[in-house]
Amino acid sequence: MKSAVALYALLALSSPLAAAEEWGPMELIWQTIQPGEKLKFSFVRDRSFEGSYLGIPVFAARGKTAGPTLCVTAGIHGDEISGVETARRAFFQADPTSMAGSLVVLPTVNASGFRNGDRYLPDRRDLNRYFPGNMTGSVASVIAKAVFEQVIRKCDALVDLHTASFHRTNYPQIRADDSDPKTLELAKNFGGGVIIGGAGPTGSLRRAAVDAGIPTIIYEAGEPMKFQEDAIDQGVRGIVNVMQYLGMIAGTHEQLSESRIFRKSSWVRVPPKQGGFFFPSVAPGDSVRKGDVLGEVIDPFTDERYVISSTLDGEIIGMAVPQVVLSGYGLVHIGIPGKAK
Repeated sequence: MKSAVALYALLALSSPLAAAEEWGPMELIWQTIQPGEKLKFSFVRDRSFEGSYLGIPVFAARGKTAGPTLCVTAGIHGDEISGVETARRAFFQADPTSMAGSLVVLPTVNASGFRNGDRYLPDRRDLNRYFPGNMTGSVASVIAKAVFEQVIRKCDALVDLHTASFHRTNYPQIRADDSDPKTLELAKNFGGGVIIGGAGPTGSLRRAAVDAGIPTIIYEAGEPMKFQEDAIDQGVRGIVNVMQYLGMIAGTHEQLSESRIFRKSSWVRVPPKQGGFFFPSVAPGDSVRKGDVLGEVIDPFTDERYVISSTLDGEIIGMAVPQVVLSGYGLVHIGIPGKAK
C-alpha cells in the first residue's frame, strides 16, 4: 500500500532520515537515478512510428536521503502550456543534494499534442478520459496505461497541472476529491487560490490515481496557449509548498483554510436567443452577489444589448474570455462556499 502523505510529513518532523547508502538508487522506466542525481530522458528508447507517441520527456531527481516520491504531470492537454512551464521550473530549481525523497516530472504527457499546439491526441481523443488505460485499446488508452503503470503507481503523491480549456480562463484553483482525507490535506497544503471539491470525471488521471490509493490534486490557472507568469509562479510555489509539507525540503509553507474550499459551483450561461459578442465586466477571483452584472452580449446584427447577471452569490473561479457566443454557452463559473447540499 502507498504510505499516507500525512505520515511522511510527521516522520520528517519526528525522526532522522536514512543515510544515502541505505536509501539507494531509483529504477524508473528504463533508467537508474542515483541519490543526489538529476536526469532527463525519454520515456521510450526504441524508435518506431507508433513509439513516437510515447516520446514523453521524463525528469527525475533522487534526493540524498529517504522520503516520498512526488510526481508532477503536465501537458495531458497539449495546448495547456503554462502547466508545462510550471513543471519545468519546479524541476529546474529542485536540488537533489539537499532533498529527501524523489521528484518525478512528466512535463508533456501528451507530447504530440504539445508539439502541435493541440489539446487532443492525433486521433482527436482526450487523453484525460482514458486513465488508467488499456494496452489493447486506442493510442490514448496505450499511452495512459504505460504512464500509469510505469510512473504513476510509483508515486506517493501527485500534482497534475492544467489551465482552462478553449477560450476560457481559470482563477488559480486546486481540484481535489475532498471525500478522501489524504487528498484534501494535499490540496490544502498546496496553498494559494481555492479548492474545488469533487472526484473528477471517470477516466481522468486524478480520479484513477486516487482510486489506486495515491493522493492526487489538479492545479488549474489561466488560459490555454499562453505562458502566464502569475499562474506559473503560483504553481511553482504550490509544488514547493507540497514538497515542504511532505518533508522533502526544508521551510514553512502556506496552508489554505476551510473557507477556501468550494464544494459546489455553477455556470451562468447565455440565455436563449441572446447570442452575439460577449464582453465581460468582471474578472476571475471577483466576489459577486445574485443580480450583479457580469457583462453583456451584443447582437452584431441588431445591436441589441443583453445584460448578463449573476444568478447566485459566490466567487468567480473561471470564465469565458471576450468572444462570439451562442445560446447555452458557459460564460462565468461561480464557486459557492460551504458544504454541498
